[in-house]
Parts: sequence; structure tokens; C-alpha cells
Amino acid sequence: MSQAPQHVYVDDRLAWWAEQTPDGEAMTYLGRTWTWGQWNDRVRRAAGGLAALGIGRGDVVGFLDKNHPACVEISYAAASRGAANAIVNWRSAGDEVDFAVNDSGARVLFVGAELMPTIETIRDRLVNVERIIVVTPEGGDDDDEYEAWLGEQTPIGRADDVSTDDVCLIMYSSGTTGRPKGIMLTQAAMVAHTLNAHDGWGFEPGDKSMVAMPLFHVGGSSYVMFGIHDGIPSVMTRDPDGASLAGAILAGANRTFLVPAVLAQVLQAGPDAVKLFGALKTYTYGAAPMPPPLLRAAMQAWPETDFIQVYGLTEVAGVATHLMPEHHRDAAHPERLLSAGIPIPGVEVRIVDPATLDDVAVGQEGEIWLRTPQLMKGFLNRPEETAKAIVEGGWFRTGDIGKVDEGGFVYVHDRIKDMIISGGENIYSPEVERVLAEHPAVLEVAVIGVPDDRWGEVVKAVVALKPETTASEQELIDFARERLAHFKAPRSVDVTEALPRNPSGKILKRQLRKEFWEGRDSAIV
Repeated sequence: MSQAPQHVYVDDRLAWWAEQTPDGEAMTYLGRTWTWGQWNDRVRRAAGGLAALGIGRGDVVGFLDKNHPACVEISYAAASRGAANAIVNWRSAGDEVDFAVNDSGARVLFVGAELMPTIETIRDRLVNVERIIVVTPEGGDDDDEYEAWLGEQTPIGRADDVSTDDVCLIMYSSGTTGRPKGIMLTQAAMVAHTLNAHDGWGFEPGDKSMVAMPLFHVGGSSYVMFGIHDGIPSVMTRDPDGASLAGAILAGANRTFLVPAVLAQVLQAGPDAVKLFGALKTYTYGAAPMPPPLLRAAMQAWPETDFIQVYGLTEVAGVATHLMPEHHRDAAHPERLLSAGIPIPGVEVRIVDPATLDDVAVGQEGEIWLRTPQLMKGFLNRPEETAKAIVEGGWFRTGDIGKVDEGGFVYVHDRIKDMIISGGENIYSPEVERVLAEHPAVLEVAVIGVPDDRWGEVVKAVVALKPETTASEQELIDFARERLAHFKAPRSVDVTEALPRNPSGKILKRQLRKEFWEGRDSAIV
């Protein structure tokens, strides 16, 4: 086999593997498997179909469904036309779908069959949508509109006017404050991320990549490109539930990216589940903090598994820093398990005082700024928001508070908006969360600031307890006070069955704060 050419456009490597190993396994989903030749043919037919619908450079199509290879096919096909795929969160309510589809300007909308009832309630409001094509989960049925549409098309190659600066993906932020923003990612940004972010992964012949994160999240749509770039087969799950993940591992998947909450569920599921997940060579985690006790338990349960932590944002196409396997098991520096690792190739990091915009000293906290070719083109239809986020010199203001130590390891402490200021003291919620997570009864914890007439705001913890355990509010407060300055320890603790999370696995602190701040003149959201 000859050496693969330089990866320039999003669809380069799929075409390359289709040429070099057309009969090799490329993608498995719900019992169906496609070879590289078959999968590339589907993308080329989808491109022909989009062209027939008048989709060209600068246009947008939309995709609303749970995980499905068709979403990847449409992303690649649209990119080959110089167009973008706006992937909509399938868990969104009707009004949220309405906003995202209209904000993106999507002219063609691909919709999962089970989500069509949502679309039918808002169809008259989708003013730009000229065609809706329904996708069924299993495919191949006589009534599968997407498969029928695909089969009717003439395959075509990449359009001549396509540029690497063309927007190919529009990913909507989680919308923790106000309406979500459409984040425009170019072909150049996505390719740069693919080349840089899986540095050190070490895919080997015989490996299979499990794609379980939702494709409306960069953890899904960016991650799926790793296997395609390296010619490694992927196993995609429709949902990230235990049965689906187990099925993917049994199908040979041995490398994956998941949120920490999934890891907690596996460890709670019993010895059979723990043994099965021990087949993973690589377990990459991110998108939410990993409680240290959970990480230590996982590393003990799977001593042969390489753990990789990643920190990043949709605005940089995914990963910005990584804590590699050797850092996880470095007995000389156990403190680095609390870090997010070092910048990946192509990423520069600054720590800046958010008030003065001056760089702070090594080891001091400030706002994390990033500069990278992975950076978004901007926020769709929001030039003023883009100008606030991307400042002089091409630096992106993340809105995260953190520090860099003398070894170059990045520590992410909090979101600026999540930092608690009590009596003039800055309190970083992850520091308090890490302490409470060490309590033997605590399964997961979120720390928020709640209003206080004397101190402005004080610390509250919301915890979920492990099955068949108990812990009183005072017990948890005392536990924290023994290990933290008193002003950092929670003044109150609420116990709940489970913490609210968005589909990406992030805890919805805004939802937890709402009842305490609602109706106040100064509300933290």
C-alpha cells in the first residue's frame, strides 16, 4: 500500500481508504456493516443528491436524529459541496429545534423517523426548509426514505470551488445562558483537530473505534474522524447506554471516548461489566470533570487500559489539551491527575487576568486563552459575540478559569460564570467538589453559589449518594470543613437521586441555581 497523501479536505481519507482497501471493514451500526468502498460510494451519492437539490458552496443542510452513520455521510457529502451540516441536538424541545434549524438557514433537513412528530408540530415555522428526508434507524426497509433517496442518486466528486476555509459543520452550544450559539467549524479546523488531537493514540491493525458520543457534540463528530483518518473500522452506537456499549465491545471495539458518568455506571454495574470493559485498550474521557475517586477506581479495575483525559471546547473543534496514559500512572507526580494535561500539537495556551488582560505568573489563576488552527470561524449570525470571544492575535477566550504549572500542565478550575465569590473570596467549585467526592457515600456532587444577605453568596453542595449508603447534611459539611478553609466548605447540602445533565454529560448548574436566584435583581446564571 502506498503512503496516504496529506489530509487536506474532510473527505480526503474516506476516499483514500476506499481506493486502497475497498473491501475492508469501515463502519458497523445496528448489525449492518459497510466496507470503505461502500461507505465512500454512499457519501458520493449523497453529494450527488445534495447537488440535485441545489445545495452548493455556502449552503446549509440540517440533521436531527440520534447517532446514525447517515449523519456522517451527510456531513462529508455537504463538505464536498462546500456546504455545512448543522447537527441539531435530538433531545431539544420543538421550540429549540425551530430556533436551530431557522438560525442555521438549513434548506434540506434529514430527520430520524422517531423525531418526525416534533418536526410536524413546527413544520410551518421552518421557513427555509425546502425538503425533509426521513431516516429510519435500521435502514434497508421499503419505507426508508433516506435509503431510497440515496439509491436514486448519481455519485459525484468534490466540487471544484470548495475551499478548506468553507464551514462544514455547525454545532450548537448547550445554551446554558440564553439561546444556543451556532459554532461554525471549517474543513481546515476539523482536519487540524483530526491530525493533532489523536496524537499518541497509537491505533494498531485490528483495532476498532467505538463511536458512542452524540454526533451533535464534537465528542462524536470530531472523534469519528479519527478512525476514518487512520483506516480503522468504527462501531457506532445509537445510544450510549450500557447494552449498546457492551454490544460494541463484543463486536471488537477497543478504543473509545466517553464522559465520566458512563465510567461510573460501569463500575456500579458489577464484576461482569467491569470485566467486559477491561477489553478496552484506550478509554478517553472528557466533556465533564472526572472525580478523583472514580478515576482511581477505574485505573485499579483496568490496569492494562490506557486512560487519556482531554479538555477542550466546541469552538476549537474539540480537544485542546490531553493528559496521556503515562501521566495517569506517573507515581512521581500524582497531583497531575487533577490536571487536564499538556497542550496538544498546534495549540498555544495563555493564562490571562480577565480584568487587566495581562498574562499572570506561572501557577497563578486566570482565564485560559487558546490559539490554534482548530479555532472556529465564528458564531453564526453573531459577529459581536465572535469579536468578544476571538481577540487580537487570534486568541480565543475560553471563559474558563485555570492555571499552568512549571511543567506546562494545564489545570481547569471553573467557568468564570461558575466561580463563587463569597465575602470577597474567590471559591472554585471543582476544589470543593473534589473534596466531597472523597466521602465514601458520595456518588456525584455539584457545588453552586446561592444568595446570602451578608456574604453576597455562599457555597451549597448538591449530592447524589451511592446505592445503599447514607450521609447527613451535617456529616458532609463537617467532612468538607476538615479538609478545606471554612469559607470554602458548603453551608448547606441537598441530597438528590441524580444530578441534572445535558446530553454531553455536563452537569446543569444553571438549573440547580435557578430556584435560589430566580426573581433577584442580580442573578448568577
